[in-house]
Amino acid sequence: MAFVTKIKWVVLSVMALSVGSIIIHLSLAKFWAVNIGQYKVLPSLSQDLRPYVKNKKLWGSVKSLEALQPYAKARSNCSVPKEQSNGFIYAKVFGGFAKTRSSICDLVAISRLLNATLVIPEIQESTRSKGTSLKFKSFSYVYNEEEFIAYLKNDVIIAKTLPESLMERRERNEFPTFKPKSSASPNFYIKEILPKLKKSKVIELIIANAGALQSILPPNMAEIQRLRCRIAFHALQFRPEIQMLGRQMVNKLRALGKPFLAYHPGLLRDTLAYNGCAELFQDVHTELIQQRRAQMIKEGILKEELIVDSHLQRDKGLCPLMPEEVGILLRVMGYSSKTIIYLAGSETFGGQRILIPLRAMFTNTVDRTSLCSEKELSDLVGPEIPLPQNIFRPPPSKREEELKEEWKRAGPRPRPLPPPPGRPIYQHEKEGWYGWITETPTEPDPSLMDLRMQAHRLLWDALDYIVSLEADAFIPGFNNDNSGWPDFSSLVMGHRLYETASFRTYRPYRKKVVELFNITRENLYHPKHNWTTLVQEHLNKSLSEEGLIRQSLLSKPAMFLSHPLPECSCRIASENVASNRVRGKDGRFLYGDEDQCPKWIQAGSLAKEGVKSEDDSQPDYESNDFVIESDKDGGKSDQTPLWDQQDEEMDPND
Repeated sequence: MAFVTKIKWVVLSVMALSVGSIIIHLSLAKFWAVNIGQYKVLPSLSQDLRPYVKNKKLWGSVKSLEALQPYAKARSNCSVPKEQSNGFIYAKVFGGFAKTRSSICDLVAISRLLNATLVIPEIQESTRSKGTSLKFKSFSYVYNEEEFIAYLKNDVIIAKTLPESLMERRERNEFPTFKPKSSASPNFYIKEILPKLKKSKVIELIIANAGALQSILPPNMAEIQRLRCRIAFHALQFRPEIQMLGRQMVNKLRALGKPFLAYHPGLLRDTLAYNGCAELFQDVHTELIQQRRAQMIKEGILKEELIVDSHLQRDKGLCPLMPEEVGILLRVMGYSSKTIIYLAGSETFGGQRILIPLRAMFTNTVDRTSLCSEKELSDLVGPEIPLPQNIFRPPPSKREEELKEEWKRAGPRPRPLPPPPGRPIYQHEKEGWYGWITETPTEPDPSLMDLRMQAHRLLWDALDYIVSLEADAFIPGFNNDNSGWPDFSSLVMGHRLYETASFRTYRPYRKKVVELFNITRENLYHPKHNWTTLVQEHLNKSLSEEGLIRQSLLSKPAMFLSHPLPECSCRIASENVASNRVRGKDGRFLYGDEDQCPKWIQAGSLAKEGVKSEDDSQPDYESNDFVIESDKDGGKSDQTPLWDQQDEEMDPND
């Protein structure tokens, strides 16, 4: 009897526990449903976002660069005449975000050089003829016109439009037109352009090669270089709607309580085709790159063979670091799988498939679609004219009489059996790149939707530019690509160097990185300890002076804004930071020739140094679950550390 009573008590206890468990689970489900609803704008973020301890070894500032401060103010008291100018410069700018931004800076510098009045340039990617919103003009589609004119009022005279008398001449095409090269020298403008400007009072410049003035100018033109910095880093402000949405994106990332890293793959079809990187991709993407490369050769943009060894190009550092490789580099550095990575770039050639390895390594990889709703993005674009629908029409079917006539004309008997009936032709096989690459040998002209999407990419790149500047760390996948065109990553790196040089901006030298990957190509996810040490040394050195010197050698000759040192910076005198003056083979200073900062900058910096950094007492490294194997020989390696070798000065074309 006592045994039966015990069994009853056990059964009652189990039932009570079951009922309690159900109540608890229902309560938790209701609680989590509310929380998930609050964060639905970030669907790709992992739910494991516990309070985070900032790691100074991964997110802290670079101490050796803290003495560098932004200082693009004119050093001499030179003013621009307000009334008398030599004429008007009217310009049309072609290209994407990076090309147009660099070209606008060159145009203002040329106007200053020629003492001319600059008419607000027309950005051809966003003109009304392509069906973008009528709410904005071409320049104001991306940038703030009023801010642009107001900030540069003491440097260059800027007009919104040509005077009416000159507008009539423009409609009749009576004034001279020039298409300057991106490497045009100041002498070209002074000797060739200035006389015609004075004579006709107006000229038109067509900027199609991503720039109109050579990057490195003589030392006596340092003020022109500083003017470029004032344009790019101060005057060229995005229109208020873009700035507001960009700040909202940054605030959403900051609200998560963790620092974040921005990564730009740099996978653009044009740069891949220019450098011959087709074999790094698969299937039809290889064909698309080769098709574009053939077009470049035909147009005279490229003077090389159509077929090149992509793997040899990669070993030279001329091809991008793939997203998988960048992910491995970050994991080796110590970034955990929960690190928030913002994926910048309005276009990633290869699509989402090529990003799968990176997203697998870092589950909190987000982009603008993760941080913005569709309504926010559509409001940024503005009201647009609806485009005519591209209705798919299958080939016309043949009548029975026509089929009989073809059969009679088919030739003598015996005849082979007729072919089987054709499979259905799907719409996607006749539209877009899939259709033309399988049907026609040449690429068709872009459709109205293609042109509209090119304009939209200006806005998406502007948003990504804002987030990349604010990121706690930035790493490029493909910059200094040897094409001579400005690229997004180089612009961001130059702007971060100007604003706060001590921000963590990785500057990997791709040729060395490829050598490192070739050492352990068969064990990428199980590297040996000495290999990870080499990678960490490489990336840590790329953050500091060594990376800046290399950047000055490789990037600055193509685009000044990618490395605005020493012209646009000053140095704070400090006993703790020593300045090494480094010259290149051409005699120009690569690093360390910055002016001493004025007293008001020095005072502001000393006030900041008095505040203890929030991460001074934090641990050095995050927990990292990246698998590292020990060497069989006790951690010693037969490989000579690549960064212990004396690097000779690099040729930009190497």
